[in-house]
Amino acid sequence: MIIGVPREIKPNENRVSLVPAGAELLKQHGHTVLVETDAGLGSGFSDDEYQSIGAEVLNSPSDIYNRADMILKVKEPLPAEYEHIHEGQIVFTYFHFAASRQLTDAMIKSKCIAIAYETVQNASGSLPLLEPMSEVAGRMSIQVGAKHLEKVYGGKGILLGGVPGVKPGNVVILGGGIVGINAATIAAGFGARVSILDINLDRMRYLNEVMPKNVITIMSNPANVRSAISEADLVIGAVLIPGAKAPSLITRDMLKLMRPGSVIVDVAVDQGGCVETIKPTTHENPTYEIDGVIHYGVANIPGAVPMTSTRALTNATLPYALQIANNGFEDVCEKNHALAKGVNIVSGRITHQAVASAFGLDFSPL
Repeated sequence: MIIGVPREIKPNENRVSLVPAGAELLKQHGHTVLVETDAGLGSGFSDDEYQSIGAEVLNSPSDIYNRADMILKVKEPLPAEYEHIHEGQIVFTYFHFAASRQLTDAMIKSKCIAIAYETVQNASGSLPLLEPMSEVAGRMSIQVGAKHLEKVYGGKGILLGGVPGVKPGNVVILGGGIVGINAATIAAGFGARVSILDINLDRMRYLNEVMPKNVITIMSNPANVRSAISEADLVIGAVLIPGAKAPSLITRDMLKLMRPGSVIVDVAVDQGGCVETIKPTTHENPTYEIDGVIHYGVANIPGAVPMTSTRALTNATLPYALQIANNGFEDVCEKNHALAKGVNIVSGRITHQAVASAFGLDFSPL
């Protein structure tokens, strides 16, 4: 199989979908690897490193797309890339279709095979290709939230951990999954007071066992959300429904309950966000203010730390990419049910129920 690795063009997206060691492994299995010039540079990998293991480095993204049977990416294709994707081509990346009708329509029109990292799901319910970036994004959400609480960034001007004689900040995390537990770990390490809201009692029992004493769990319902955010300095949106749009747990009306200079970091923004007033932003212009509350909506948070996140991501994705390359799309999906759940669109038909439901479109079982 011919595998193509284009350079990511999303603003400040410095990750790459395949490291040289991964390209070498694919080559050892008899596959051809095409890498766009400087695709790995942001993550610390030079073109020479790819060429040294036998990958072809090409200047034009169109050359990559025209020749490749499978495209490996990190983020969803942008409009400039739509025209390159062709019928029968496998595109393996984060898609987050439920957040974008334009992207969904474009992939339907292309008649490609769209396999989404974020909906590959094991029998246990875990999401093995989403978890590494959820870990990074969860940890970074506290880092960026703490920064934007500083007065110079428009925040209220508090130190999350406090100091002796001054109480610490209050962090509220909506969702106790992978993002939530990683955010709580960092916030607790800062010394903040941390509240995690979730609807799963078993999950909350687990969190109570593993989290330090400055982390508490609260059943998530509208009344408790209102109460928690009214005391929050930093709110982290960490809700996920695989493949579907995130529910809006904080409505526009609720913002008036929050104190001026408070910060919201909605990690779920790439799935539509769990805050009604959130919208996608970029690393260049990461925040905006509504009703005195700072909103941080960067949709590719891990792209800011590519030397960590690229390695974490490709450790997880490479085994699946290798299975597809070795066995073909149809055969591997028959045998690997986790990967089959990642298939969102095939030859113009939506094969993931949550994506079809998001836009009221027809669903075709895989």
